[in-house]
Amino acid sequence: MPTSPRSWLYRLYDRRIAAELEPSGRLPRHIGVITDGNRRWAKEFGTTTEDGHRMGAQRIVELIDWCDELGIEVVTLYVLSKENLQRSAEEVRILGTIIGDMVDDIARRDGSEVRLVGDLTLLPDELRARLATAAEASTAGDRARIRVNIAAGYGGRQEIVAAVRELLQDSLEEGRSLEQAIESVTEEGISEHLYTKGLPDPDLIIRSSGEQRLSGFLIWQSAYTEFYFCEAYWPAFRRTDFLRALRAYAERNRRYGK
Repeated sequence: MPTSPRSWLYRLYDRRIAAELEPSGRLPRHIGVITDGNRRWAKEFGTTTEDGHRMGAQRIVELIDWCDELGIEVVTLYVLSKENLQRSAEEVRILGTIIGDMVDDIARRDGSEVRLVGDLTLLPDELRARLATAAEASTAGDRARIRVNIAAGYGGRQEIVAAVRELLQDSLEEGRSLEQAIESVTEEGISEHLYTKGLPDPDLIIRSSGEQRLSGFLIWQSAYTEFYFCEAYWPAFRRTDFLRALRAYAERNRRYGK
């Protein structure tokens, strides 16, 4: 199939940005992505909400390929919030099927480790079982080149509350007094009980669709994260948009509050 001049120019532009990134050596280890705008994309293009979600899922799988090519170690994807689960039963069912198919595709990639982050008890039983099976079947441990966190049934405040409760419960089970349990509530203690425990905090969070807010995504972990907001709806998010986000990140001076 012949390549359009526009597609050829985009590939040329992508190579140029990638060449600019390589000498800098300042690629993020961990990227968080808020994949926003599927429904608005579908409405604008006169197609169904289901088509929008399917196109968004396809773009996520492509994103994992882009990250793997560049050696990015961790990607956390905000694919299903607690609020999303309050949509109509039919849309939640469709979302569950699409997310399940997408996570199966990611888990089958050689070198991809899938990890679930969120309150899985909030998910429909069928989706919870599918995600758990995919995660178990994915590449594990040292054999993984890229770790993919699937944030489903996720809420940032809920994550912090759950971490504090688990921290206090662990202290009490170890026979500590209430005063000692309270003393264990430190930044380090909470971090060790988050859904993302054992992983580096995100260096960069990307949000599509022009919205400029976190919507509860990784609110503890993102204290010193860089943010990149893109106007494109998620199904229209291109490799060019991704490389621009990485270039913007590489150009920033991260001071970590100092």
